[in-house]
Amino acid sequence: MALLVCLFVAACSKDEAPHVHQERIVAFGTLVDVSIYGADADDVATATEKLHSEFNRRHTLWHAWKGGELYQANLLLREGQPAKVSQETIVMLQKARAISDRSGHLFNPAIGSLVALWGYHADELPTGPPPPAAEIAKLVKKSFTLDDLTFSGNEIIPRRPGITLDVGAFAKGYAVDHAIDLLRAMGINNAIVNAGGDLRAIGSKGDKAWRVGIRHPRQTGLLASLSVHDNESVFTSGDYERFYIHNGKRYHHIIDPRTGYPAPDSTSVTILRADAATADGSSTALMIAGPKDWTRVAKALGLEYVMLVDTELNVHLTPAMAERIKFEVDPKPVTVIETLD
Repeated sequence: MALLVCLFVAACSKDEAPHVHQERIVAFGTLVDVSIYGADADDVATATEKLHSEFNRRHTLWHAWKGGELYQANLLLREGQPAKVSQETIVMLQKARAISDRSGHLFNPAIGSLVALWGYHADELPTGPPPPAAEIAKLVKKSFTLDDLTFSGNEIIPRRPGITLDVGAFAKGYAVDHAIDLLRAMGINNAIVNAGGDLRAIGSKGDKAWRVGIRHPRQTGLLASLSVHDNESVFTSGDYERFYIHNGKRYHHIIDPRTGYPAPDSTSVTILRADAATADGSSTALMIAGPKDWTRVAKALGLEYVMLVDTELNVHLTPAMAERIKFEVDPKPVTVIETLD
């Protein structure tokens, strides 16, 4: 969901540059940059082709409003009927449910109907006005979560009609994890897969760590940067990528399932952790939790490295993230260090 991170590959010295192979593909509705250090060019080309195929296959499989497997399943689930899907979709949804449960359902892939009501189940951004309050309240009252589904073999069984799934806050991270698995299976151990700004790195760039920049949520350029070590992911959710302004108010696509409205108190959340799928879902949950409640949710999700930017552009950090982050703006933002105890 977030596109806040840009890769500093171009900062390599001249003697390093020939060893970093970069390829760009269009997949999962975004640009995917694959950077591989120290591999043969033919291996890089083969790996890139496989990643392109796998990203696009999963994008089609789990698209919320185009005619793939998840879309077809939603047609049945909304009617209260069981839906047969592939085993990989079952496994993906089970992992998503575990993260959703730990977040107190702030990360909630079962609110597809709310996301659609706001107009975000379309390629073109909505222009406003917001949906009628009564329609929002009607969907919020139903309080759908992934716990309203049971899984039996390759079948999803809804406990009640009306549920619509949208895994946009999770599927990209899940796909990035599988891309890294694919690279490792090919013997590539020093690489970074950057899907529209959200990434996971393995190994290093020679004797240097991979370094990434985190976009400022309200101005051009970077807010901060950090070095990414072996087997770390950086994912960000923000209110500035898919949004519209109506009567001077910003309405973005990260919907709070408790209210049915866009999360009001955060502009961005950046998570650093090992697996991309958990980082992806967690960044959404903390965006919704906001500056008053993010530490509780972060603790429940087992997070250590978190940066949250509130609507006043104050930066809230865990102690561990404060040690890793380097701010790239002058003057530096007001920072608040908060423990997860």
